[in-house]
Amino acid sequence: MRLLIADDEPVIRRGLVKMAESYRLRFDAIDTAVNGEHALSRIKEAEPDVLLTDIRMPRMNGLELCRELHEQYGHIQIVVISGYGEFQYAQQCLAYGVKHYLLKPVTGAMLHQAFDAIMKHRHKGIVSLASYVDWIENIGQEIWMLQTERLDQLLKEWREQLLAAGLSVQQLQQLLDDAVGMIYRRLVSKGYMELTAIKPLGHGAAPEPLLQAFELRVKQMTADLITQRWGNFKNPLEEVKSYIDSHLSEEITLEEVAEMAGYTPTYFSAMFKKMTNETFVRYRIHRRMERAKELLALPHMRIIDVAANVGYEDYPHFTKMFKKVTGHTPTEYRSMLGFNG
Repeated sequence: MRLLIADDEPVIRRGLVKMAESYRLRFDAIDTAVNGEHALSRIKEAEPDVLLTDIRMPRMNGLELCRELHEQYGHIQIVVISGYGEFQYAQQCLAYGVKHYLLKPVTGAMLHQAFDAIMKHRHKGIVSLASYVDWIENIGQEIWMLQTERLDQLLKEWREQLLAAGLSVQQLQQLLDDAVGMIYRRLVSKGYMELTAIKPLGHGAAPEPLLQAFELRVKQMTADLITQRWGNFKNPLEEVKSYIDSHLSEEITLEEVAEMAGYTPTYFSAMFKKMTNETFVRYRIHRRMERAKELLALPHMRIIDVAANVGYEDYPHFTKMFKKVTGHTPTEYRSMLGFNG
């Protein structure tokens, strides 16, 4: 959980930071701002979960800041601090959705009590958009790679998060229907067989049946993909390896291969290393050297031609890489095979 503290008094600002740091639950980040305008700028850079703001500040006061957040960032929880003479602001703060109003001087106990109240209700009806998008992307990738164990784990994790979010049945149904559509469209963009329409999950009276229907739909997509590939499609990793092997003489890039396979470069790089225990670059080097060994076993092939055949126009560099991988120079390797040159 991220916290932003807005106060124009440096001493008070530092004191509030210390109080927040001593809270029983650790914040992921505690940022500060010197006025409302500065706070709004910080919020645009990195949205906090909680804003702690003074009422009286230059340039943009706390009340104006609360109004801006109410209109643009309604999910951010706000704790307002004011003096006794400013208590009339409380009614205006309520109009902007502020539920926590502390009077000066603020103590650690008072602030921690407000944090406790926020933590108790912060998840109700709210799902992080960033986490949701990442989850959709990961679900689609694991279906495409037919990684059923990882897929089950993702479904389990999000079942728990969605139940903890306290969404209404209607909200949950809308979210899951949208998720099905987004996952489906990602698969179609990669070559998944196209269906005529995406059927909604159906109406449920409780979250559990909706979650079960969603998980069943995801597993059906996986089963359909397996059926589609049976006898016609290779495992995606085998397709990638085959592509690399057929282009050893070319300087193909990770980005090029990732695009060919239908993945983002970042995801492809991590997936490739996880499934081969090698980076893309190291795998290509080893495959080049394996091919070079095969060609060096052909007496009529000149070593310089072997180097070019596996993508090394620079002969000295080829010799260096070959020795690094095999422990021998190309000439030594040929001698070991029983012929010279």
